[in-house]
Amino acid sequence: MALESDREELKMMAASLRRHLEWYGRAGVRFLPRSRLSEMAPEGGIEEGLLGGVEGNLFSDYAAAYRANTLEELRAAVGDCRRCKLWSGRTHIVFGTGNPKAKIMFVGEGPGRDEDLQGEPFVGRAGQLLTDIITKGMALKREDVYIANVIKCRPPENRNPEADEVESCEPFLKKQVELIRPQIIVALGKFAVQTLLRSKVPITRLRGIWHDYHGIKLMPTFHPAYLLRNPGDKKLVWEDIKNVLKELKTLAA
Repeated sequence: MALESDREELKMMAASLRRHLEWYGRAGVRFLPRSRLSEMAPEGGIEEGLLGGVEGNLFSDYAAAYRANTLEELRAAVGDCRRCKLWSGRTHIVFGTGNPKAKIMFVGEGPGRDEDLQGEPFVGRAGQLLTDIITKGMALKREDVYIANVIKCRPPENRNPEADEVESCEPFLKKQVELIRPQIIVALGKFAVQTLLRSKVPITRLRGIWHDYHGIKLMPTFHPAYLLRNPGDKKLVWEDIKNVLKELKTLAA
């Protein structure tokens, strides 16, 4: 009986491997390098394989996310996510919104109450301020950029996300970045900045300075919710946004 079970398991593994290789073939890949995909850089500068080792795990809970070719496919891969404990208290998964080929991507911390109810990021008071930054400060429309968060479900009482929650959700954000391929990421607030940069340096020392996120230029700045409490620092965010606009023009030249 054990031998028969082993044979069935081997058949399943072989079938999964065949599907995996067929997917690479449809994508135009003919040879698989020994090095990790995350160490390779395709045209355009962004590093390939932001999902790290997930692409090599045929049975990973994130395998479908890795294979996604569009944001719609990625959203389907997220499904009715229950990969961390936040699912039990949410109303909606807040996946992200905006231009799937945006040149600028804004990344915040996580959904608040209004976002949880509407299923869209940055729609509360802080979201209204972000909209003003985009439309009045940058002369763009919200539909021109892409807006997402590090985590897709609201933490209880809007507390900071915990490490296991970030670990469960971050692969989806990385895949969003990989699919959108923005030229610039604007990281909003301490938590988003420190998560993306893997840094504990205070945001007051990180903001206003260009950083690298897997080959993409990243500008840290204060979260709109912080600005609601500290309106005097709006001038600092405006300096950061002006740097973003200047860099965008440079990249387009």
